[in-house]
Amino acid sequence: MKSSARKVELASVDDLFSTEESRADDQRERVMEIPLSELRPFKDHPFKVKDDEAMMETAESIQKYGVLVPAIARPRPEGGYELVAGHRRRRASELAGKETMPVIVRDLDDDAAIIIMVDSNLQRESLLPSERAFAYKMKLDAMKRQGARTDLTCSQVGNKSAGKKSSELLAEQVGQSKNQIFRYIRLTELIPPLLDMVDERKIALNPAYELSFLKPEEQEQLLDAIDSEQATPSLSQAQRLKKFSQEGKLSPDVMLAIMSEEKKEAWDKVTLDSATLRKYFPKSYTPQRMQETIIKLLEAWQKKRQRDQER
Repeated sequence: MKSSARKVELASVDDLFSTEESRADDQRERVMEIPLSELRPFKDHPFKVKDDEAMMETAESIQKYGVLVPAIARPRPEGGYELVAGHRRRRASELAGKETMPVIVRDLDDDAAIIIMVDSNLQRESLLPSERAFAYKMKLDAMKRQGARTDLTCSQVGNKSAGKKSSELLAEQVGQSKNQIFRYIRLTELIPPLLDMVDERKIALNPAYELSFLKPEEQEQLLDAIDSEQATPSLSQAQRLKKFSQEGKLSPDVMLAIMSEEKKEAWDKVTLDSATLRKYFPKSYTPQRMQETIIKLLEAWQKKRQRDQER
């Protein structure tokens, strides 16, 4: 009769002498110092990392005190790590002359990583419309995939939490209405030059939403019209451009005709920046006093003009 001893697997020395506490400790997350060169940006990261004044202040702080809040990254199959949260801290560390930064490494699937990446950036005080648009889109898509059920149609897909749709949960989390979230997401349909104009506040959010329904080639033609007329569409103009597009009647000539119209608001308001006004007033003048003085001068000018006309 053959012995069955070969089937017995012996525990290793480490397993024999390790305690349950030490094994649990091995599974806990640890902060690791990882070389900056091994940290790659998250794929399709929607948030811009700029070398602006805030970045320089962060770099100066890191130079003095180091990175106080560890970044979060996940292992890459090909080696190194993919940053999930901490892109600005990585750049600031680089500017501060650091070679490594503290990182928490987690095994995350794509959807979990997207949600953490978006959530860690949405809390920032100032976000560009394009950043908010792509962030909402990425997170909503990830939430839908996480909560998808095969017995629901695409229009009904929601998150399992309390039977709410993913869009409803996202609205609650970011403090925006569902409609506003979808209006932002529509901005992802704009071609990059037009989206840049939205970020630069050359095109307001409401007109931008209407323009997002134009076909890409029509958006390219609109850029030419904007350049030709040196003007961006008002809400009314954007709505008419959208209507002509949906009717299949939007041509370059129609665009030029709409864009060449004089906007009513251009005649209703004249804006002078404070730098221009300050040249004509003492430094001690408050904005209120400057306004009162301007009104008095205009009234005096108007009376003089009336007297001259009566002569």
